[in-house]
Amino acid sequence: MSEETAIFAGGCFWCMVKPFDTQPGIKKVVSGYTGGDVANPTYEQVISHTTGHTEAVKITFDPAVISYKQLVQIYWQVTDPTDAMGQFQDRGASYRPVIFVKNEQQKKIAEESRNKLENSGKFTQPIVTKIESAKPFYPAEEAHQDFYKKDPLRYRIEEMGGREEFIKKHW
Repeated sequence: MSEETAIFAGGCFWCMVKPFDTQPGIKKVVSGYTGGDVANPTYEQVISHTTGHTEAVKITFDPAVISYKQLVQIYWQVTDPTDAMGQFQDRGASYRPVIFVKNEQQKKIAEESRNKLENSGKFTQPIVTKIESAKPFYPAEEAHQDFYKKDPLRYRIEEMGGREEFIKKHW
């Protein structure tokens, strides 16, 4: 059984776990930080917007069950691809939407998918989600892992920050 990984940033990592974690073929979803210059950053460092890191999720999946292309499609449906400076109530560079690709195949799939979305007319604003080469991924502290399971009430409050309504409106 083979495994692959995908890394996506789309606002608060607490809200990015459940949409992937609940899919068949997903082995694990880890909340963490990537894209910056500081090794092993803490949550406090990242939210201070001084590390260059973005909150992200690293998804380990079985490509025989769910494809990278399917994961990218799920990603579009749980983020606002027209908002470059955060997602919903989460503002700033550490919440920017990015697909971090680890190889040319992932890059090609992500770019084709972004172009298809841009040409679909689904959004009147331009698609601004970046596609960048993957950098080291640092898992977040244990308290941030599987947050939707650990603190369902707080998770619901976060989801009510606009993500849920946006998804209903556009998808």
